[in-house]
Amino acid sequence: RAPRRSSVLDDDDARTMAEAHLSSLGFSDDELRKIKLRFGSSFVPDLEDKVKPILQWLSEMGLTDLEVHKVVVVFPMVFRSRLEETLKPMALWLKGLSMDDSQV
Repeated sequence: RAPRRSSVLDDDDARTMAEAHLSSLGFSDDELRKIKLRFGSSFVPDLEDKVKPILQWLSEMGLTDLEVHKVVVVFPMVFRSRLEETLKPMALWLKGLSMDDSQV
């Protein structure tokens, strides 16, 4: 008999610190499921080094809370990116192509 496959969010104890933080910011359980499914089997980005700085930077780029939610749900891999080495240089490059913050 095959072992029972656990759900993406079995219970609160199974949540990572990143999930708990996103939940506290208003991400629904459904959004968290989508994030985990798109991110991969182990959604464990570092809260202090990845999640918080990237969320803050997205807000500083002028994204609304709803837009930040959309970015994270559609592209949770953003939390695997390096803010200083990848995301900020990419944004500067796109701005160099005459794109404004909302387009970047």
